[in-house]
Amino acid sequence: MAVAVLTELSALENTLGLPRSNKFSALAGERPVPVLQTNDGPRLVGLATIASHLVKQARKEQLLGASSEERAAVQQWLEYRVTRIDGRPSREEADGVLRELSAYLQDRVYLAGNRLTLADILAYHGLHPLMVALPVHEKERYVNVSRWFSHVQQYPGVKQHLPAIVFLKNRLYARGP
Repeated sequence: MAVAVLTELSALENTLGLPRSNKFSALAGERPVPVLQTNDGPRLVGLATIASHLVKQARKEQLLGASSEERAAVQQWLEYRVTRIDGRPSREEADGVLRELSAYLQDRVYLAGNRLTLADILAYHGLHPLMVALPVHEKERYVNVSRWFSHVQQYPGVKQHLPAIVFLKNRLYARGP
């Protein structure tokens, strides 16, 4: 987990157009936690905290939400990423997460508001290993998550080093006489 999250933070730097000058490390433990030692202040601990700092450093605060409600929703989804998605959930837990997200995304394009936010970017990266492992028929069970995921991975810079995931199944039909 530690290496994946550290790679994800480096990818986020790249997405935001920041030079790769930050040094990320991880606190050891049952679930390693990312750490950023800043040049002009104390170290920052935690994925959501560091990611929010990088967004502000890049002067792209719109990714944190446009209104107070949207900013709160972004923070909510960042917490969801850390508490529900991370930590390699069991198959049963992963199924629960995908069901929750599919229900939530039923009438939404993005997680928080009407445009892409940091919540979408971090949720995309956190869900990528789960989505890669799903066969096509299971991706179809979570149609709203699949739609959202496919949409988010098309944004320039979001996918980074991760392979694109295909969601459509092409069927070959035999032609009749």
